[in-house]
Amino acid sequence: MIKKCIYRLLIMLLVFFTFRSGYGMTNKNTDRKNENFLVADSILTLMACVADWQLQQMPNSFHELDWTNATFYIGLSRFADLSKDETYYSWLMNLGNKYKWQPYYGMYIADDIAVSQMYLDIYRKEGKSEILNPTLARTEWVLNHPSRVNLKWGQGPNSYDRWSWCDALFMAPPVYAKMYSITNDARFLDFMHQEFMLTYDLLYDHDENLFFRDYRFPDRKEKNGKKVFWGRGNGWVVAGLVNILKELPLNNIHREFYENLFLEMTQRIVGLQDERGYWHASLLDPETFSNPETSTSSFFVYALAFGINAGLLSEAEYLPAVEKGWLALQKAVSSEGRLGWVQPVGAFPEKVTYDMTEVYGVGAFLLAGSEMYLLQIKK
Repeated sequence: MIKKCIYRLLIMLLVFFTFRSGYGMTNKNTDRKNENFLVADSILTLMACVADWQLQQMPNSFHELDWTNATFYIGLSRFADLSKDETYYSWLMNLGNKYKWQPYYGMYIADDIAVSQMYLDIYRKEGKSEILNPTLARTEWVLNHPSRVNLKWGQGPNSYDRWSWCDALFMAPPVYAKMYSITNDARFLDFMHQEFMLTYDLLYDHDENLFFRDYRFPDRKEKNGKKVFWGRGNGWVVAGLVNILKELPLNNIHREFYENLFLEMTQRIVGLQDERGYWHASLLDPETFSNPETSTSSFFVYALAFGINAGLLSEAEYLPAVEKGWLALQKAVSSEGRLGWVQPVGAFPEKVTYDMTEVYGVGAFLLAGSEMYLLQIKK
């Protein structure tokens, strides 16, 4: 796969430079659709390289159903749809069959149900009850036995049973939104909204339009005196909002809230992009955390590109940032397809180096690529 990736990248570069060299000489007879096809095709090529590298390097430090890997599966599922390459789809099918389509072990823990986002995507294609039923059983059990613990993250053995940290808003709420779409049972959406609002009220800063990571952070400051807003933490939130909005009908009673939150956050986020096209581990202290962070950047590109595709964000205003972000992400990919500059597992901003990579970063990259591809082919 590595040799195949290098070959794909060479073809992509050839196409790119051919396109660029001819761009200034285009005339009225140029086929605009063909130009965009070349751009879209190069996006799929790069996604394939990154996906292939990761499939050859799957980590064994976490369980296969852990959130770290689940994020990759969510991105890979989107890529499999776009690429029409059955290799990726078969890989995901084999994984699901291996675990009989069960989520991870925690009944309440948001991280442990993240893998069900991929499961439910596959269910929609296959229509087999054995794919749906384990997630249906898990989510119905939670609806009927809701946790009553407080939202103080890390305080006590059951403190992870509620969505008490901002990452959780990517992991669990989209599962309940999908369950609502699949079953048309409003209980799933009502539960999701109720729990989401508790986290929102606890962690959302209305002055900055950003989320604190958990209850410990509102009073913390960075070296420059600014509030501590973790890049990937806010990436989790906006990517989760995308995945919720994809499921909510336009006339749904809750949609206005999620659209407005999405707009508030994306309007803030776009102004925090650096001149190279990246975002950083600390959103308000890019001087201390000067290196790029690509899981953050990928999630933000995913959200901004989706916003344009969905008609929520102005293409004229946001497209330059989206394209700049995607070009920056391309530069973070090695010739073998390895995505660099990914902060390791954590809960707050940390220094990042080029040699750092993580499977969830690749998942975020594939999500960004999926919306970039759709953005190009619709032009």
